[in-house]
Amino acid sequence: MSSRTSASYSIIVRVQIENRPGMLGLVTSAIGEAGGDIGAIDIVRQERGILTRDLTINCRDDSHGDAIVSLVRSVDGVTVVNVSDRTFLMHLGGKIEVNSKSPLKTRDDLSMAYTPGVARVVRAIAQDPARAFALTIKRNTVAVVSDGTAILGLGDLGPLAAMPVMEGKAMLFKEFGRVDAFPICLATTDVDEIVETVVRIAPAFGGINLEDISAPRCFEIEERLRARLDIPVFHDDQHGTAVVALGALINSCRLIGRPLESLRIVVNGIGAAGVAIIKILLASGVTDIVGCDRSGAIFAGRTENMNSMKEWIASHTNRSGRHGTLAEMLVGADVFIGVSAPGVVTAAEIAAMAPDPIVFALANPDPEITPEEVAGIARVVATGRSDYPNQINNVLAFPGIFRGALDVGATTINEEMKVAAAHAIALTVADDEVSEDYIIPSAFNRRVVDAVATAVAEAATATGVSRRRQP
Repeated sequence: MSSRTSASYSIIVRVQIENRPGMLGLVTSAIGEAGGDIGAIDIVRQERGILTRDLTINCRDDSHGDAIVSLVRSVDGVTVVNVSDRTFLMHLGGKIEVNSKSPLKTRDDLSMAYTPGVARVVRAIAQDPARAFALTIKRNTVAVVSDGTAILGLGDLGPLAAMPVMEGKAMLFKEFGRVDAFPICLATTDVDEIVETVVRIAPAFGGINLEDISAPRCFEIEERLRARLDIPVFHDDQHGTAVVALGALINSCRLIGRPLESLRIVVNGIGAAGVAIIKILLASGVTDIVGCDRSGAIFAGRTENMNSMKEWIASHTNRSGRHGTLAEMLVGADVFIGVSAPGVVTAAEIAAMAPDPIVFALANPDPEITPEEVAGIARVVATGRSDYPNQINNVLAFPGIFRGALDVGATTINEEMKVAAAHAIALTVADDEVSEDYIIPSAFNRRVVDAVATAVAEAATATGVSRRRQP
C-alpha cells in the first residue's frame, strides 16, 4: 500500500453534524488521525441544530477510504449521509463527447452541411482523395486503438474495461494537443483481425495510436500497420515512454556534465517500453547498453526465455557479451532504467553503480525502487508517478508528436521525429532550471506541446515523410 494519499482515491463524504462549537474539529481530527488529507470542506445546508457538510478527502486506496469513513461515523453527533468516489463521478456517462463545429440554425446551414451541398464535397474528394485531409475530420483525428490486453499495470481485462483509459487518452489528446481522438476498443486479440480492422477504419483518421496491447503482439501489430497505412501509427506504450525517458536522460547529462554517448546504461524489462527505449538510445548514439529480464543479461547466443524482440536486442546491444544478473550488470553502470516490476533492485545495488548514478524507476504504480530508498545515493531519480519529482509522463510526448505529424500530413512517425521530440522536451527546461528534482517539464507546461510539434514537423519535412509544408 502506498504511504501517500492521492486524488485518484479521493472521496466526498456528506455528513450531518450537530451545530455546536468544536464539532467540526472532532470530525477533522478523526480524519487526520486516520491519515486522510482534507482537500475541501463545503456547507451544503443549515437546518435547526444541524449542519450538512461535504468533506473532500484524499486517501491512499479504497480500504483507507473505508477506514476514514468508519472513524467519522464513530464521532458522536455526526451522521454520514453519503459517500461518493470522485474518480467514479468523473467517469459517469463517459469523459468525452462529440460536438459540432458549425451551428445548424437555418435551412441554408443544413443544405451546406448535409444534402444537397455535401454532394459537391463528396465528388471533390472522389476526384482527389488527398482533399479528405482538408475537407474532413481526417486532418485532425486520431483513433486510439486497444484490445484491452495490457491495461495500465492491471493486465488483460478486455475491451470494455479498456474504455475508461482510452477515453482518458482522447481527453489528453484534445486538452494538450488540440487533436480530436476517439477510443476504438476491439473485441479480438487476434493479430490478423486487429490489423485488418484498423486498416478498414483508417480512412476516417489521420493517425493511429495503439494503446495497452500486450507484448510481443504489439510489435507485430505496429509493424504490419506501418507497412500498410500511409498515416502515422504510434504505439504510445513503447514510443511515448521512450521519447520522454530520452528527454529526461538528456537533461540528466546536462546536470552531470556527461555526453549522452558516453553512458553505460542498463535497461531492465524487455517489453514494449523497454525495447523502444533501447532503440531510441541507439538512435541517439548510445553504444554501451545491456538489456535485462528475469533471466538476467540478454546476450548473443542466449537461449533461455527468448523471443523475436529479445533476439533483436541481443544482436544490437551488449557488444562485450556480458553475462549475469541484473545486480551484476549494475556494477559500474551510469544509468539504470527500469520498466519492469516493483522492488527488483536494492539501494546497495544502486550504490555499486558509477559515481552520480541516474535511476529511472518507471514501473507503475510502484517503482523498481523508491526515491526514498536511494536518497543520498542516486544523483537523479525519475519515476512514472505524479507524486514524486521527475515524472516520466507520456503526455509530454504523444500530443505534440501527433500535433506535429498531423500539421504536415506525415505518412509515418520515424525515429528521427521521436529523437527530435525528446530534444524538444528537454530544451523546455532552461539551463538555469535543470536540477536533480527538475530534469523534465511538468505535464501542465503548455509550451511543451508546441515545442514538440514544431520539432516533429521539421524532422518529418527533413526526412521526406510530410505531405505538405510546415504551417
